[in-house]
Order: sequence, then structure tokens, then C-alpha cells
Amino acid sequence: MPGATTPAGFLRLAEDIAREAGDMLLAKRPAMSTRSADIQTKSSPTDVVTVLDRASEQLIRERILAVRPGDRILGEEEGDHPGETDVRWVVDPIDGTVNFLYGLSDWAVSIAVEVRGRVVAGVVNAAARGEVFTAAAGEGAWLGGERLRCNPAVPLGQALVATGFGYDAARRAVQAEVLTAVLPRVRDIRRGGSCAVDLCSVACGRVDAYYERGVNYWDYAAAGLVAAEAGARIGGLNGRPYNGDLTLCAAPGLFEDLHDLLAPLDPERDA
Repeated sequence: MPGATTPAGFLRLAEDIAREAGDMLLAKRPAMSTRSADIQTKSSPTDVVTVLDRASEQLIRERILAVRPGDRILGEEEGDHPGETDVRWVVDPIDGTVNFLYGLSDWAVSIAVEVRGRVVAGVVNAAARGEVFTAAAGEGAWLGGERLRCNPAVPLGQALVATGFGYDAARRAVQAEVLTAVLPRVRDIRRGGSCAVDLCSVACGRVDAYYERGVNYWDYAAAGLVAAEAGARIGGLNGRPYNGDLTLCAAPGLFEDLHDLLAPLDPERDA
């Protein structure tokens, strides 16, 4: 697809590639009895990477470069591939690797496309669910043929809030401390295990809000666009853009209420 130079064109190419990678992962996902094979750890003993993470990213890189050989690619497993254009692809080959290994459904292939630093297209293929979330800048967010809208803002006490936890033990202890202050103030908490899927869950109204400390850019680049195009506000603390220190997402109104609950708790600390 050499003409993939518009957000819609980039989106079509990204969706085709994400679907192919998801199909490959479903076909090759190890049985429970063999899930410990070919697993390595990354940042901590609880942060794992599998042979299939690398195979998925390799497939995605090959497909992108076959059509757009001059583009840059940032991938979780292989880092930043230099290029000659203003286009960069941001790839998470499996967001939710632990879920993938354990046979849980909350994992996804995530592909975003930046043009001059702005995300213009994003695809999150939650392959085990049979759901492909898509968004192009200014064109809305979609699941299949259904346009997505996040839930209208609800009072904080009625909000169903998704969150996640890091891999480092000290960070997890702080996150547990923050959670104990948040939980009594909201309807309930959900922990799915994939940032990309959680953000898409905000987009389609399965949860009202999401926050998490320590996610990476490739985790939220595509899903952040899906959520924003579905009408959600996404950002960090104190007016900063959403980032690895804290990513917060909810409908306008609820976003501010959840922000004001979190900010005094200093959720960006690690000790």
C-alpha cells in the first residue's frame, strides 16, 4: 500500500498488519503445559518476554518495511529502527504478555503511526477477544462497524476504574498504598493486565476511567488515540501530557475528579 500517506491509509495498513500478527499469535500460543518454555525476564522476575513477542515484532517490522522502507519503527523488543521519513511506527507486539502466557484474553497487538511526532492512526487487536479497535485522527474510534463513545462523566463514587501495577516490588508497594486510598472513593476497581485493552475499555464504555503508573509509550500510543477519538480526556498529572509517570483517562469531568483524588497521593513516587 504505497499510497498510505493519509491517516486513513496508514490505518488500513496498520490494521492489516495487526490482524496478521494477532492471527499468528493465536495459532502459536503455547499450551498451558508448555508455557514456561522460551521465556526470559526483562526488568524483573515478573516482567517476562517470550519467543513469540519477538516473532510478532519481527513480522510487524517486515510488513511495514516491505511497503514503507524509509519509515522509522519503535518497537518494545527491538528498539528504535532509524528511517528517512517523518513517519514513525510505534509497536507493542504483545501488550499483556503475562495474560498471553496464562491463557487470559486481555492482551493485544498494538500499532500506532506518528507523522512528525503526532499519532494519526492506531490499532489495538485484542485477538483472543476477536476485537480490533481502530482510530484515525479526526475520524473517530471504531470497533468493527460501531463508532465508540466513552461513558458520560459520572460522579467519582459511581465510577468503575481500571488500573494496573508495575513489575518492581517497591513500585508495586506504593501502587497498593495509592489503591487503598482510591478504592473507597469509587464504585470499584478492575485490573485487566493490558494498558492498551484498558484504554480501549474506556473508549467503549466497559469502564469509566483508567489510571496507571509506569506504562511505556508503545503500551498507550495506539490506544490513547482510540480513547481520545471516543471522547475521553487522556493526560498526566497537573496538566502534563500522559506519560510513563502517570497515564489517566476518563470522560471530561470525571477526569478532573479522579485527577484531584490522585494528585495528593503522589502516585508518581516509587518509595
